[in-house]
Amino acid sequence: MTYTTAYSQTKPPQTNILLWLARLFVGLLFIFSGLIKANDPMGFGYKLQEYFHVLNLGFLHDYATWIAIFLCAVEIILGGLLILGIAGRKVAWGLLLLIIFFTFLTFYSAFFEVVKSCGCFGDAIPLTPWQSFLKDLVLLVLIVYIFVKRAEIRPWIKSAFTLNLLATFIIIASFGIGIYTYYFLPFIDFLPYKEGNNLPELMKVPEGAQPDVYEHIYELKNKTTNETKTVTDKEYMGQKLWEDENWEVVGEPKSKLVKKGFELKIPDLIITDMDGTDRTQEIIENPYYNFIVVSTDLKKMSPLDLAALDRINSTIRDLSADYNLRAILATASSADEVNYLNDQMDLVLETFYVDAVPLKSMVRSNPGLVLMLNGTVVKKWSAYNFPSKHELINTYLDKVQ
Repeated sequence: MTYTTAYSQTKPPQTNILLWLARLFVGLLFIFSGLIKANDPMGFGYKLQEYFHVLNLGFLHDYATWIAIFLCAVEIILGGLLILGIAGRKVAWGLLLLIIFFTFLTFYSAFFEVVKSCGCFGDAIPLTPWQSFLKDLVLLVLIVYIFVKRAEIRPWIKSAFTLNLLATFIIIASFGIGIYTYYFLPFIDFLPYKEGNNLPELMKVPEGAQPDVYEHIYELKNKTTNETKTVTDKEYMGQKLWEDENWEVVGEPKSKLVKKGFELKIPDLIITDMDGTDRTQEIIENPYYNFIVVSTDLKKMSPLDLAALDRINSTIRDLSADYNLRAILATASSADEVNYLNDQMDLVLETFYVDAVPLKSMVRSNPGLVLMLNGTVVKKWSAYNFPSKHELINTYLDKVQ
C-alpha cells in the first residue's frame, strides 16, 4: 500500500493531447504570421497606416514601421514561448488579448469594407478581411481553450538554463529579423518588382485574356403605384422594362463584380517628366543599365538616408563618365522639394514623378535603388547596402560593356 502511494505521487501528470495540439498549431501559425510580416516590415507598416486612417489614429503614421516590427516580434515570441511551454500563464494572456484585438479589427474591416486586404500574412498570402476574420475566429476558439487550460502548460525541456537560452534567442531573433529587413530589404520579395521580373511584360494584357465581368443593378419605381424594385441589367433589357413608361430608373445603376477577370501584376506604374509627359515605356524598356533611385517622400529621409543618397549620387556620377547608363530619381515629392535637394547635392539623376503607391511596391526603402536592363529588374538595394563603384563595375557593368 505504501509503495503504491509513493508511486502515484511521483508519477508524472498525464499529457493533455488536445492542449498540446492546440499549442503546436497556434504557436506555429503565430510564428509563421510574424515571420512573413517581419520579412517586410515596411509593407506591414503601410497596411497599419490604412488601419490608423480608418480608426482616426493618424498621429501614429510616422511610427507605423516600428510598430509593425514590434507586433511581428510579439507574434513570433508568443508563438515560440507557447510551443516551448515557457511562462504559460503570461503567454496565454498575451495570446488572448492579441487575438481579441485582431478579431475585432478584421471584423470591423470586413463589415464596413474599409480595408481590402488584412495584411495578416503580408503580400505572400493575401487574404480578404472576411477570410482573415474566419481565420481569427478559429484561432480565438483554440486560444480560449489554451487560456482555460493555461495552468497545465508545462515546458517540454527540463533544463532551466536551456529554456532561458532559447527564450533569449527567440526574443533577440524576433526583433532582429524585422530590424534587419527594414534596413537591408526583405529576404524574399513577393512584389511584382522583384529581381528577375520583366516590368513591360507584367504591364501587358495577354491576348485572349478575359476582363472583369460586372452586373449592373437598377432601382425602378412605378409612377402609378409608387412600387419600387431592383433588377439586373439583363432583366431590365430582357423584360424590355425600358419600353414600359410606368417604370422609371431611380438614381444611378450600381455595379457588382460577378466574375474576376485577368488582373495585371503592375496596373498603376506611370512615370512622367516635369512637364507631365508620360515617359514610362522609354524608361522601363531602356536597353542599357538603368539606375532608378526611388524616394516616396524626400521630406521623410533622415540624415543617414540623405548621406546614403549622396553616396549613391556620387557613385553614379563617377560611373557615368565611363559607362553608357541612365540614372533617374523617381519620386512622389513636389518639384520644390526636388529642387531643394538638387541644390544641396547637385544631383546627377534625372527627375521623374511617380505615384506613391507603385513607388512603395518598387523597393522597400526611402531611398532605395533598382537596377534594370532591357526592362528586367537585375538588382535592388536599400539606402544602406548600395555597393561600391568597384563592385558595380565587376559584377554588372563590365559584363555588358
